[in-house]
Amino acid sequence: MPAEKTIEMVISELRAAIGNLESAVDARIERQREAQDVEGEVRRVHADRARLAQELDQSQFRANRLEEVNREVSRRLVTAMETIRAVLDR
Repeated sequence: MPAEKTIEMVISELRAAIGNLESAVDARIERQREAQDVEGEVRRVHADRARLAQELDQSQFRANRLEEVNREVSRRLVTAMETIRAVLDR
């Protein structure tokens, strides 16, 4: 009888160890799944950042161009006003 109890105890411990192993494997799989989700989110954030950087560059280019055009229009208006004054002064 003592040998049977020992075998039963060993089998019980083995079952507990297998249960613990299964739990550890399940936890590892879940952590890997979460890591993949995080990696996917990081890739999306990088893609958004690249897109936003490109849009910012385009906006800055347009703003610079508008500033140049504004200076040119201002210069032409000054020239036109000077011409009108010169004509009126005659």
